[in-house]
Amino acid sequence: MPIQAFLFRQSPAWLMSSLLALMLLGAPPVHADEYTEVNRLIGARQFPQALASADKYLAAKPRDPQMRFLKGVIQGETAQTSDAIETFTKITEDYPELPEPYNNLAVLYASQSQFDKARSALEMAIRLNPSYATAHENLGDIYARLASQSYSRALQLNAANAGLPPKLALIGQLLASTAKAATPAKAP
Repeated sequence: MPIQAFLFRQSPAWLMSSLLALMLLGAPPVHADEYTEVNRLIGARQFPQALASADKYLAAKPRDPQMRFLKGVIQGETAQTSDAIETFTKITEDYPELPEPYNNLAVLYASQSQFDKARSALEMAIRLNPSYATAHENLGDIYARLASQSYSRALQLNAANAGLPPKLALIGQLLASTAKAATPAKAP
């Protein structure tokens, strides 16, 4: 089962709160029109146009955290995973106080089954903002995925262990129920 199908879908409210935090830290309100337009294009799934608008804006203001964040979202939505990882990593280097880029890095790492890196990124997001509910939820999903891997490996090593199949079944149900409830995130 692909990770993206059940793991780390952010709601539009999450994206708005993330963008609000980024706005407060670095972007003057005079640029709201550019942000609004890029958000509109993302919401309409017009990713090439959104990326072109973001790149145009960033040519003049390359350190703007909010537009860089939006660019990373666009890259992630268009399967430019390595570019998105690079974008969010650079944001964490330039603005290490922001938890949202760490969460997005975790989403990307998890999509590549790099669960240890995802866990580390989420732990950093939570250290920065202990009230960051999305990061806590995502960390729980990572732990469930890691538990599934460990139980599967233990069963391979010891097929006679009768305690493992029920644990695997419970984790499987948890992951399956999360997949059914997940809906793709849409930018506002």
